[in-house]
Amino acid sequence: MKITRIKETCLYVSDLEATRKFYHECLSLPVIAMVPGRHVFFEVGDTVLLCFDASATRNEKVLPPHYAEGKQHIAFEVPAPTYDRWKAALLKKGVEITHEQKWKEGIYSFYFEDPDGHVIEIVPPGLW
Repeated sequence: MKITRIKETCLYVSDLEATRKFYHECLSLPVIAMVPGRHVFFEVGDTVLLCFDASATRNEKVLPPHYAEGKQHIAFEVPAPTYDRWKAALLKKGVEITHEQKWKEGIYSFYFEDPDGHVIEIVPPGLW
């Protein structure tokens, strides 16, 4: 038996509309589903980013309750030739780059925050 990948990952947010706008308009992620007061889901390649209102899912009755607090982190991989274009596009949209890191073999990644202050990273292939 073998786990082949992470199919979905999740962030817990406080304002679903601000989250929808940020991930859809700034990062161009297609919206899969949105339920006001509960969640907004995005397509990320062949995986899914689930963004839940933690106050709604903390007391879930149908599914297991789940929530998180504080700064969460996710990284999005982009093709290497588009790395600098992503950085320029986000800056043009008013997104502040909070850090750029040089990793092994000259690979760089950069960090910024979403509307809830979650730490989002853009990284090209080859980091892991």
